[in-house]
Amino acid sequence: MTTRVDVKVRVRHGDEIAMGPGKADLLDAIATTGSISAAARSMNMSYRRAWLLVDVMNRSFREPLVRSAAGGAQGGGAEVTDAGRSVLAAFRAMEAASAAAVEAHVAGVAALLRTEVP
Repeated sequence: MTTRVDVKVRVRHGDEIAMGPGKADLLDAIATTGSISAAARSMNMSYRRAWLLVDVMNRSFREPLVRSAAGGAQGGGAEVTDAGRSVLAAFRAMEAASAAAVEAHVAGVAALLRTEVP
């Protein structure tokens, strides 16, 4: 049986999660699609949920991570800002470093697990 450890890094700002795995994935999707609504669709998420997550990120950091333009005849859209790209890169590095640090201890914990799954 394979032992797997999931590490979830979250950056808290007060009572809110300023950045976490889902928000990082949303930033990636916005960067790819150029739209909050298209990013939400690609993640099977409601537009409202995606907008609320973007709002938390934008309020938590000194500079907005996402800039959006209203829809209409011109179509609107959204972009990940330079600050957003910097935060995303730093967060992904934190995730990788955390996973590597935990990996060093997985074998010791795995040796203590039952051989059968309840």
